[in-house]
Amino acid sequence: MNTEITFPSKIENITLVEKFIDDISVEYKLGTEIYGNILVAIIEAVNNAILHGNKFDPRKTVKVIFYNDAHTLSFKVFDQGPGFDPSSIPDPTTAENIENPHGRGIFLMRHLADEVNFYDKGREVELKFKRG
Repeated sequence: MNTEITFPSKIENITLVEKFIDDISVEYKLGTEIYGNILVAIIEAVNNAILHGNKFDPRKTVKVIFYNDAHTLSFKVFDQGPGFDPSSIPDPTTAENIENPHGRGIFLMRHLADEVNFYDKGREVELKFKRG
């Protein structure tokens, strides 16, 4: 099984990520809850990499790496964009942001994954999921 995939920044390549996660789900016999959490969180991270990081530039790539140990399934998503400050993203649940259609991706990732870390000025996001 592949432990990483790299693809051009085109939104239709989300299907490659879905298959990648499906293959991991089968290999590791994931339950529906952890599978759903992983799928939504990783798709959000990849979508952010394509849209916000690489600005839909198909000359730039997104890489997703999967690794695991006895207790944790981990993913890293890399883009080639300019980066950002993850702490500058406003909380989408506050009154002034509740109707803003943007800014929910990182919120979702943080609520679905057991741990979320940003590196390299936000160009790398690591998501960790504890095994049941």
